[in-house]
Amino acid sequence: MSLREVPTPEADFLVIGSGVAGLRAAIELSRHGRVLMLTKGHPLESSSIYAQGGVAVALSEEDDVAIHLTDTVKAGHGLCRQEAVRVLVEEGPDRIQELIAWGARFDKVGGKFAFAREAAHSRSRILRARGDATGNEMVRVLMAQARRHKRIQWLKNHFTIDLVVVGGACRGALVLDEATGSRAVIPASAVVLTTGGAGQVYARTTNPPNATGDGMAMAFRAGAVLEDMEFVQFHPTALYLPSSPPFLLSEAIRGEGGQLRNIKGEPFMHRYHPAGTLAPRDIVARAIWSEMAATRSRHVYLDVTHLDAEFIKRRFPTIYSTCLRYDIDITEEWIPVSPSAHYMMGGVKTDTEGATSLPGLFAAGEVACSGVHGANRLASNSLLEGLVFGARAALAATTFAGRLRRAAASLPSAGELDAGPLGVLDDADKLRSSLRRLMWGKVGLVRTRESLVSATAQLSRWERVVARPFGTRQDLEVKNMVQVARCIAEAALWRENSVGAHYRADCPDKKRPGWNQHSQLEHTAAVTGLKPARIRRAAVGSGGRGA
Repeated sequence: MSLREVPTPEADFLVIGSGVAGLRAAIELSRHGRVLMLTKGHPLESSSIYAQGGVAVALSEEDDVAIHLTDTVKAGHGLCRQEAVRVLVEEGPDRIQELIAWGARFDKVGGKFAFAREAAHSRSRILRARGDATGNEMVRVLMAQARRHKRIQWLKNHFTIDLVVVGGACRGALVLDEATGSRAVIPASAVVLTTGGAGQVYARTTNPPNATGDGMAMAFRAGAVLEDMEFVQFHPTALYLPSSPPFLLSEAIRGEGGQLRNIKGEPFMHRYHPAGTLAPRDIVARAIWSEMAATRSRHVYLDVTHLDAEFIKRRFPTIYSTCLRYDIDITEEWIPVSPSAHYMMGGVKTDTEGATSLPGLFAAGEVACSGVHGANRLASNSLLEGLVFGARAALAATTFAGRLRRAAASLPSAGELDAGPLGVLDDADKLRSSLRRLMWGKVGLVRTRESLVSATAQLSRWERVVARPFGTRQDLEVKNMVQVARCIAEAALWRENSVGAHYRADCPDKKRPGWNQHSQLEHTAAVTGLKPARIRRAAVGSGGRGA
């Protein structure tokens, strides 16, 4: 594999990732300097574009930001950082109005926005576009806006291998050209990480294939603190077909009156929560899991056959047409569903400005842990988070860059960053599959100390296998998946209580000592080194970078 230096665009800022958070960050940064957007694969390959349900924002007459804040904190089971939530709900309306001014078309009825209601929301505050294509619409508008800015350049099909740290600060990135195999160091005054989540570490996930936790892994190796990694949200309702990948069935379906039934056809959610099918996601997902175990089935059913057929086709056109391709007419038959890994509440720890514990590195969106979600994310808050904190991280990055004297000549070359020749995994596909099965079975929706001890032991062995530089995207993704999976498992083992999306069958109580603390993991080695992660405790609400 070639290690030669290749010509790269000049940039003041690097944005790694091109979802809602990345695009909003790039637009903001372009007002202050040259921006280079790095994406593995195509720029439109992000989780944002698949987001169906909508975007939560307090804009309706019956709503206000205080109510939105209360709903968010309640869903987060007491582990949200209230200052971060306050920023989200207070700045959210302006970010949405800005998006509308740029051309976003959200659904209306009678000339007014058609706000919908979803689980754990006390008000109808969900804006949607084309029924169930909200993420797609937001990305469309942001992409068009970004392309109007001449200071924004794109480098697609380039995989970011690692962050480059010089003098204790992030000063750029080591990048692989997927087409040629060439590697280059790209310098920058600041880096904004918006790479999304890590759903692919699980055998069943609603995330796209590129959600392999790259940003979390590279930030961890560079020395940034990861926080709350045990909190992985499993969406309750993903289409279950043995021969097909999971397909997300939006929470909005239940918000419009969809009912859950077990394999016997019995409604069951009333036995688990007073809100029934509109209970928070973590509760609904575990209820489905319990029903599946009790009936020895691999799925339950989502039933919308009692709702008007034309309304369903109009309200959920993507879901209707997708299910129809699998010979399921959702207006006439029940939909087989089961939980799937969906969203990471944890990630690279940031403050309310998007700054991480590593100077020069900023993060926003799912890759970050800003504290807005706590132990369980409120439905439809993620797109809003990307907009709000994407803009905030960009502003903080420009402030940091303004204080920095750039010294590009001091950066190492691509060859200097590699500790030895590039390796090749013997069977990357096999390791990837084994990892995903392990995480699903032992670090999934229901966990125990026994399962977590077994998982961390195996992950440690695999970590030694991937402890070297690699030259292909496939191998590098597996390396990142192993490291992120281990962080999830280590944090889950440390948290000996059940709260939000983290459920320990051997520790079902929430109010155990330490329940209101945040897990934090910090790598102690150099970028290319691998040492066991260590867990640190941080009291809920603690502030400061890396606190």
